[in-house]
Amino acid sequence: MTNRYDRRNILKGAGAICATSFLWPDTNTATQQNLQVAGRDVEVQLSPVSPHTFRLSILPIEGGQPQPVKGNGSLVRASWGPPLAKFKGGENEHVVKSGEFNIKLSLSPLRAVVETAKGEVVQQLTIDSESGAVSFLLGNSALLGLGEGGPQFDRGGSQDTMRGGQGGYKLGTHGGRVPIPWLIGTAGWALYFHQPFGTFDFTGTEGKFLPKDPASALPLDIFIVVSQEPRVLLSEYIKLTGHPELPPLWSFGYQQSHRTLASHDEVVAEAKTFREKKLPCDTLIYLGTGFCPSGWNTENGSFSWNKRVFPDPKQAIDELHKENFRVVLHSVILENDLRGTVHDPCNVTRFDKEQVSCAWDAHRKTFALGVDGWWPDEGDPLGIEARLARNRMYWEGPQLDRPNERPFALHRNGFAGMQRYASFLWSGDVYSTWETLKTHVSIGINTGLTGIPYWGTDIGGFVPTKEFTAELYLRWFQFGAFSTLFRCHGRTWKLRLPWGWNTGETGPTEISGYGGSALPDPSELHNAQVEPVCRKYLELRYRLMAYLYSAVREATLTGMPVMRSLWLHYPDDPEAVRRGDEYLWGRDILVAPVVEKGATSRRLYLPRGHWFDFWTSERHDGGREIERAVDLETLPLFIREGAILPLGPVKQYVNEKIDAPLTITIYPGADGECLFYEDDGISFNYRRGDWMGLQLKWKDSQRTLTLQLVTGSRMRPPMRRKVEVKVGDSLKKVEFDGRPLDVRF
Repeated sequence: MTNRYDRRNILKGAGAICATSFLWPDTNTATQQNLQVAGRDVEVQLSPVSPHTFRLSILPIEGGQPQPVKGNGSLVRASWGPPLAKFKGGENEHVVKSGEFNIKLSLSPLRAVVETAKGEVVQQLTIDSESGAVSFLLGNSALLGLGEGGPQFDRGGSQDTMRGGQGGYKLGTHGGRVPIPWLIGTAGWALYFHQPFGTFDFTGTEGKFLPKDPASALPLDIFIVVSQEPRVLLSEYIKLTGHPELPPLWSFGYQQSHRTLASHDEVVAEAKTFREKKLPCDTLIYLGTGFCPSGWNTENGSFSWNKRVFPDPKQAIDELHKENFRVVLHSVILENDLRGTVHDPCNVTRFDKEQVSCAWDAHRKTFALGVDGWWPDEGDPLGIEARLARNRMYWEGPQLDRPNERPFALHRNGFAGMQRYASFLWSGDVYSTWETLKTHVSIGINTGLTGIPYWGTDIGGFVPTKEFTAELYLRWFQFGAFSTLFRCHGRTWKLRLPWGWNTGETGPTEISGYGGSALPDPSELHNAQVEPVCRKYLELRYRLMAYLYSAVREATLTGMPVMRSLWLHYPDDPEAVRRGDEYLWGRDILVAPVVEKGATSRRLYLPRGHWFDFWTSERHDGGREIERAVDLETLPLFIREGAILPLGPVKQYVNEKIDAPLTITIYPGADGECLFYEDDGISFNYRRGDWMGLQLKWKDSQRTLTLQLVTGSRMRPPMRRKVEVKVGDSLKKVEFDGRPLDVRF
């Protein structure tokens, strides 16, 4: 196997310190002097976090004491134990062993060289004593992570000011920016810059992290992670910033968003149309007035209902619940700062809306009507701590009134650690162009690599353009079916309905205010092909819900995203590492979205092994590119050999009770296993053991599938499960009652 650290190239950029890293001078002759960075005396601390992670902190000294790092809310704890070593000056060189690697620290210049036990240089950080800027090795590996948005896919060669919000970087094509200073080097390292917040520059032979100015350069607090295993790098990140929480099951069903509404009758009629047409849908989302002419409330930021559309809000919500829809409302907090938590007392005498408990109190009367979730918009001016306070508010606030119900909130802004609050993220007001769709494939991958597993886009693009056609909508819809957030939203909103492209109308035009916006050509508005293709992918999404929910549960435990870079499972395959135009959906499904107008084929890469075309069952050799023919209804999907794919029945909503078997399809050619996870989908009872884990193992040489309960889990109703097992053309029907079961072919 090739040395993944690519030591020759790393050493080339490392300078003399690497070449002589074992030749430390006699410390007795070192100059005794105070260590300074950015004009201030500092103390350097090296702290172990785990066998794979250590913390490098450079703390300013005031009153003779190092000043502790102030948290910004992103870390799950302030400390992982006392420092292993502290230095204020004195000897010029030090060697510190931390976990499975050594850190060779020189104080003049201030530099940390990270080596494996075998002496391989993994990373080198050099701190400029004048500015506090940090330089580090890039090698020739791909650079991934850094949050949502910004230059894609490999961050190498770019410069990123890490400016957040919709003004961060190329909104039209790249969407809103949620910059998170978690950088992954696919050669086997990662860096998390906890403090300060600054600019990254990857345009030179070395990477640079630049604080805003010398005055804000301290404290410097960096976590360095070393592992050749991608899974370990991600697991170390969630040790630092927190495990994702588990949202309700219904949040992974289809979500239909609305803009301008005409009346109560329109609200109810549209819900009934979904059910009459048998188009699966779980959630109806309503925009607020102020962002459209007529939304659910009276004005931006208000919790007063628009009585013309919702004359009796409780009745409307109850009607939608009877049709088995969840109701989510758009919300805006107009204040530019937030602090505290919902558990802090609210000062009612002056009702400080910047206090989180006061901000949440404004929601509670509306929430009590039966609202199921929230869509908090905006937040670009909020700082890091305020963004996380808002994310936390929408997780902890609903639990004040419904303590055993998992909340749902769809955010436009956040930061590292937002996953602790089960926050969904969407990419903001993007344009309806082919370039936007193409770019968002890699944006979704990088977002997942930054610890945010619940992500999606406005399917079709928020701002309509002349490129907004039925074809673009369908290709985007297919991509949305394989994003964790599966949601349509945008201006000309009736074209976001699965049947909307065959009605001759767009809904209110709403194209002013965005340069380049335009209405679709009228010839596009009578297309009978769209609805059946949407139905196909809606039904597939619901059939795959058992697979998806199991992957979501894995994300909460391990930090492995649902939408996965090929690098995560094929790190020693350079072609797999560099691909940002396709991804793995969970472990076993390779998704290659079609992102070119008029495409009749899709060129894609299959990693090593063998792969089965999901639609045709044709077997392909991996380790090469292939050309897959496509028509308008085809999204190329390939299943890895050895995969065990659970498929449920088609449902109109996730909790629909259907007496139909679970179909387990085996893709032979290799051994395989998977864990099928199930709970009640809504409560926190799974934390108390109310969950079912069905372990499935396929022994290819024996042609045998074994089913058994995972230790600690238990059967959930129905207590006898009908199961159909398929291998190629062979099918066997069995019942599983919790006892180990072998199915032989």
